[in-house]
Amino acid sequence: MIEACGDIWEHLGKAVIAITTSGSVTHLGKAVMGRGVARQAVQRFPGLSEVLGLLLQNSGNHVHPLGNGIVSFPVEESAWACPELRIISRSAQELRELADLEGWEMVVVPRPGCGGGGLEWREVRPLLEKHFDARFLVMSAPPGV
Repeated sequence: MIEACGDIWEHLGKAVIAITTSGSVTHLGKAVMGRGVARQAVQRFPGLSEVLGLLLQNSGNHVHPLGNGIVSFPVEESAWACPELRIISRSAQELRELADLEGWEMVVVPRPGCGGGGLEWREVRPLLEKHFDARFLVMSAPPGV
């Protein structure tokens, strides 16, 4: 696992980008993607919340390829819950397995649960290290962002 500071979207088109998500779906079938990189992804790719909403309803709150080089990375059961370390660990394992299956050479992941979610990086880092190898770039936001 490699760590860096910067804009995750600079890697769009060069790597698979993981966006942190929840398992919440609105009554219209859209995934709730209201903050962080999930919100940024919806702004860049209208219709992404519908794609993830359908996957959540049909397959549950797991890592899912969403198209456009984007993959979901669940960190919490609902958009109103706090991120959970057990979900982050499961998502890291699922993402590694999917990267192996798909032959992805580079996957960029934000620090899951550490931005708006309030978790400490020192708690999350060991969970990712168990599953991520050198193909995984974990990004922290630049200072002031």
